[in-house]
Amino acid sequence: MSSVQRVLVVGGGIGGLATTIALRQRGIDVHLVELNAKWDVYGVGIIQPGNAVRALAVLGVADQAVAAGFPMEGSRLYLADGTLLHEQPAPPRLAGPEYPAMNGITRPLLHEILTTAVRESGAQITLGHTVRRMDESADGVDVELTDGTDGRYDLVVGADGINSTIREMLFGTEHQPSFTGQVCWRYNVPRHPDVDGIWMYIGANGKAGVVPMTQELMYLLAIEEPPAGQPIRLEQEGLAATMRERLAPFGSLIGELRDQYVTDDEAVVYRPVERIFLPPPWHTRRALVLGDAAHATSPHVGQGAAMALEDAIVLAEELAAGPTLADALPRWQERRLPRARYVYDVSREIQELELAHDNSPRNGELIAESMIRTAQPV
Repeated sequence: MSSVQRVLVVGGGIGGLATTIALRQRGIDVHLVELNAKWDVYGVGIIQPGNAVRALAVLGVADQAVAAGFPMEGSRLYLADGTLLHEQPAPPRLAGPEYPAMNGITRPLLHEILTTAVRESGAQITLGHTVRRMDESADGVDVELTDGTDGRYDLVVGADGINSTIREMLFGTEHQPSFTGQVCWRYNVPRHPDVDGIWMYIGANGKAGVVPMTQELMYLLAIEEPPAGQPIRLEQEGLAATMRERLAPFGSLIGELRDQYVTDDEAVVYRPVERIFLPPPWHTRRALVLGDAAHATSPHVGQGAAMALEDAIVLAEELAAGPTLADALPRWQERRLPRARYVYDVSREIQELELAHDNSPRNGELIAESMIRTAQPV
């Protein structure tokens, strides 16, 4: 039996929601705090590779995610003019034959599925506030929230994203995300009837592609090195025109979608791509960080959300295995560190190939290798 009876989870995104569900499955009391009072999400869609689908099945929400999303079996790689270079066959169905090899889903729908599961789990939820102060001792963590309330917990989990305040409280301000040299554009468009998987196109300065999220919807994306001298932070006004400009080298389906749909500044989701890998350990005696707070990577192998889901599941497993936090947290770290490090490194290698305009077969080889590696047991 776990020595942990009450946990504070900080952050109501994918990592925090998954952690709450996994801990409640084992009867551990959880208090989830989320700074965003609306508890809504900013984003377009998420690729769920096989290991993410497998993790969602462990959490008991895979059926809902697949029903709400778009099951996918393979992917294609094209030149910017639409010439097909490579078709990737379907990877293994890791969650079982009843589930797809991959799934595409909108970010808001996934959020709704996970928040519903958290509410139904009986977890305590506080919205609009976060941690103001945290004091660890040998037998607990005393926490003051920004609403002035106090609580005592056996463990604090920081799942508050790439700009984590819990990471700063535990490990200092020197660990900050860094700009990778690329920016990412996303825009929702109607799903083309032929698009049944991830289709990517190689351009002169990056890649563009489409990912189906529902039977009716897909998202158009571009990941690129911004023009020299262009600021990496852009105002919302004018984003549609800039996105069309950045997609100008692409013809075929990407060009058609660009010209027909990319017109609304408010519908453009634009972000500089940042990353961070916190040197281990990711935990102290009674607190830890997981997901993007510990190891945020670029999206080149689509594993960011999957890594957060796996972090949560493995943490719950190790806490249940006990007997003490002093035993469980190092085991959790040992299981998660090599896998998260691999995803971080392979994503970075693919990105460096793109920045070097290297379109050799190595890019595809790395993606195929990542699918094999992440298919292995967690």
